[in-house]
Formats: sequence, structure tokens, C-alpha cells
Amino acid sequence: MKGKIDANIYYFCLLFFTVMKIQINGLEELPGVANKLLTFAGEQRIFLFEGEIGAGKTTFIKAFCKVLGVEDSVSSPTYSIVNEYEASGNTVYHFDFYRIKNIQEAYDLGYEEYFYSDNICLIEWPEMVQDLLPEHHVKVEVSISGEQSRAFEFTKI
Repeated sequence: MKGKIDANIYYFCLLFFTVMKIQINGLEELPGVANKLLTFAGEQRIFLFEGEIGAGKTTFIKAFCKVLGVEDSVSSPTYSIVNEYEASGNTVYHFDFYRIKNIQEAYDLGYEEYFYSDNICLIEWPEMVQDLLPEHHVKVEVSISGEQSRAFEFTKI
């Protein structure tokens, strides 16, 4: 009975609270965090990943893509800006805006076709295109809390 009550409280929190915090102590815990993000997000399809270089944004995105059903090898689109993956009948777009020099590059890429396609968009370095981001999204903050430890904070906006 306790497990059922815990699960009900968990889902109640997902429905009525817009922030979730998770602490992990190793990479083996990433699939669990990815599952929690998917549940937390509900119908949201835009995910903004924030954190310093080396925090583990791309590593977490790899785990999240696996949970979404991506079977391809997932890598950072640092130079291509966007990678496309198929996932269980859905399309996943993975952006890395770290290297863009100005907002015009996002326009040239045709960001609207991606962001407003109703497909899943995973966006690293969203601050580089802040003015173009959809109003509603899930912000995923990844921070280093130890050599192997990471803190995650999910926020629905």
C-alpha cells in the first residue's frame, strides 16, 4: 500500500507543481532521471538544457533520447547545429546553439519549422536564441555537485 501512496503523491506533484529536483551520484542513474523528465514534461515537447560546459547536458540528452526510443547513435550537433533522430514514430530534433555567432543563423536554419513542428526539440545553449524560444517549454538545469554527482532541476514554463 505504501508504494501506491508514494506513486499517487508523485503524480499529484507532477500535475500541480512546476519544479522537480533530482540529485544523482553516477551515470548509471541517468535512465531513471530521463524517465522522470519524460513523465514530468507531460505534453511539453520543447526542452531547454542549461548548464556549464562539462556539466553533462549532452550525456543526459543521450539517456533521454534512449528513453524516447531513439536507436541511432546520439551525438552533439556542435558544428551542424541540429541533428535529427527518429524515435518510436516521432521525430526528435537536437540543437546545440553554442557556436552560432548571431540570431540570424537561427533564422537561416529555419528554426520556426523545428520549434513549432509539434516534434520533440532538445535545445542546448538556449540563451543564444532566447528571443526565439517558444513560450511554453521545460527547462532542464544540469549542475555539477561532485566528481560523479549531478543535480537536475526541471521547470515547466
